[in-house]
Amino acid sequence: MIATILIAIASGAASALMFASVKSGALISLVLFNLAPLPLMVAAIGWGPLTAAIGSIAATAMFGLLFGFPFAFAFASTAALPAWWLGHLALLGRPAAPASSGNGAAPPASAMEWYPTGRLLLWMTGITALLAFVTLLSIGSDAESIAAAMKKGFARMVRLFAARGVAVDDDIIDKMAALAPAGVPTGPLIVMTVNLWLAGKIAVTSGRLHRSWPDLKSTALPPMTLVALCVALAFCFTGGLLAVLAKVIAGALLTAYALTGFAVLHTLTLAVSNRALWLVLTYAVVAVLMWPLLAMAALGVADALFGFRERYMRKRPPPLPAA
Repeated sequence: MIATILIAIASGAASALMFASVKSGALISLVLFNLAPLPLMVAAIGWGPLTAAIGSIAATAMFGLLFGFPFAFAFASTAALPAWWLGHLALLGRPAAPASSGNGAAPPASAMEWYPTGRLLLWMTGITALLAFVTLLSIGSDAESIAAAMKKGFARMVRLFAARGVAVDDDIIDKMAALAPAGVPTGPLIVMTVNLWLAGKIAVTSGRLHRSWPDLKSTALPPMTLVALCVALAFCFTGGLLAVLAKVIAGALLTAYALTGFAVLHTLTLAVSNRALWLVLTYAVVAVLMWPLLAMAALGVADALFGFRERYMRKRPPPLPAA
């Protein structure tokens, strides 16, 4: 128990220091800030959710004493609580259903059915959408003030482009400000996904992962997610804060479908020569240009509608028996 408490305090302290590094203003602090949930996620996956909970409470209390309640609440809501909850969900499992296999044999008694990665992704989508909407409310209490703040930010960017001889029409600024709420949850969702993946890899490397590694290529969002996306897109054309919230939810869900689009790409390229090279180039293009993320979202939505992965895997020959 003492070892668990020490690990919890160490993970909480590491997460708190990484989160607080943003106050330094250094460029590297942006990387550390985004990776702040990682130590607590590693603690949750490797030593259990209770360890992450103890570390989160200790770190939040330390923030409250040193920097005040607002900074402590920001750490708890954006780093500590999501890390604990996602680590808890990742370790949820139950004995597999006793369905017989093709040769009539039942699965082994030790077989476990773990919490689906698609539902984990949906939880991360909901968390980042909620945090993004709260962030927008912090810069404006209504849709008009939020749009004005967005326009002011884009106007600064336009002045930078104008100094370099690039002219930008005012209509484009208005359109960018109108679409901006949909892009707010995109970065945080990708960062949270990368953090959880890194935490799992660290747990595997250290031998502390107490579950099987999931098949990430098969990650799929629940079917009703597509209905939620359609509803959110419809409410985007209303007005007021409801439209802002709908844009945030739609942007988060499209980002989630973009992540499943990468899973589709990993599946459909299984038989492609130089597969690793093509995948690396795809990730690099998306990371540099960002707009191809919309193409990945379209691929994820198309797979949800037409089942590309299922059709592809049915056509693949069965694996050769082990020698």
